Amino acid sequence: MLIAQLTDIHAAPDNDNMARLHQVINWLITVKPDLLVVTGDLTDNGWYEGYRAIETELQRVKCRYLVLPGNSDNKQMMRDCLQEAMHWRSDAALHFSEIVNGIPVIGIDTTIEGEARGDITRHLKWLATELDKSPQPALLFMHHPIFRCGIAPLDDFNCEGATALGQLIASSTPPLAICSGHVHRSMAAMIAGVPSYICGSVCPANPLILDNQRIPPVTDPAALMMHDLRRGYLASSHISV
Repeated sequence: MLIAQLTDIHAAPDNDNMARLHQVINWLITVKPDLLVVTGDLTDNGWYEGYRAIETELQRVKCRYLVLPGNSDNKQMMRDCLQEAMHWRSDAALHFSEIVNGIPVIGIDTTIEGEARGDITRHLKWLATELDKSPQPALLFMHHPIFRCGIAPLDDFNCEGATALGQLIASSTPPLAICSGHVHRSMAAMIAGVPSYICGSVCPANPLILDNQRIPPVTDPAALMMHDLRRGYLASSHISV
């Protein structure tokens, strides 16, 4: 089971991020993943035509795709453009939970209307139910990372509820991995013994701001992740395109 993850396209009429996405999709077509997951921030400033254009690009991969919103997304526009493919629930949270090729894949909407930060605590009851009814450990996707990345301006807007999620993991069937975006830079950590990843962005990366005296230049190209699950073993790769 090969799962591709894209995040943070931030497409807009005045940037070249759709061209960056096109190159990433060209690379993915050669790999032929079984599933493509997009973890939010598809467009900026409510660019309706951008959602349509992104859907066209995703369809080029010719596999099932699942999409979560990010804090920059317009959920109503996402419903208008992607509802037929996604079959989201009718309420405000655009979660998904599916079994693809025998593997449970769960996406949890961590966005808060009108805010850049995320919060998972409101959805933990739903998540616990989905984890426990899965026939085997699931891959969990979300937009906001659940661990601090060390970049101070971004840590102010990550996902609240890390402690509560850790307690849930300890008392439920733990996921294989927690996969997020939002930071525009690839990173990894552990949450309650579970590998937790931040996928690099399709849009230009943020600098690794260690502190005010150490701000290295940004040289990163467009990025994605590949999650390769075989015989119960998961290997997750950070890819630059």
